[in-house]
Amino acid sequence: MRHLMIGIALCLLIPGCSFGPSAKSRDGVIVRNGRGLVARGAPPYVKKAVAAANRIAGKPYKWGGGHGTRIDSGYDCSGATSYVLREAGLLNGSLPSKGFYRYGRRGEGDWITVWVRDGHVFLTIGGARFDAMGEDSHGGPKWFTSERSTRKFTPRRPKT
Repeated sequence: MRHLMIGIALCLLIPGCSFGPSAKSRDGVIVRNGRGLVARGAPPYVKKAVAAANRIAGKPYKWGGGHGTRIDSGYDCSGATSYVLREAGLLNGSLPSKGFYRYGRRGEGDWITVWVRDGHVFLTIGGARFDAMGEDSHGGPKWFTSERSTRKFTPRRPKT
């Protein structure tokens, strides 16, 4: 654990390593080498969400992926979001992107926020973005250190 905390401290000084947008806590999630690292003080559901996101990060984009089976060869945006929330104990089953308009409660969460608009959904966990769409439109789920505009998105927070 000491090495993780040292790594987090060093990561703050390394380009390409950040807390990302909307960090609600200094004990957030940082991204290093394509993986999310969670701070020691994070609640268990956040640690589970980060571990789940790390398991599918880098999988290919697959339309409908993650909906028919828990483990899939690829994921679309709603399949990836559903997988992470389900593995963290925050969702039963899976939802299509529009289904997330009814997920949880309105507004940003303290640790996890689901950002939804027609046709797309992504997560911020401890301020870091986990998204199945980024620089390329079919890149599959991965962590991003760059911010994304949330102007046309509706924030939803899990009921924890």
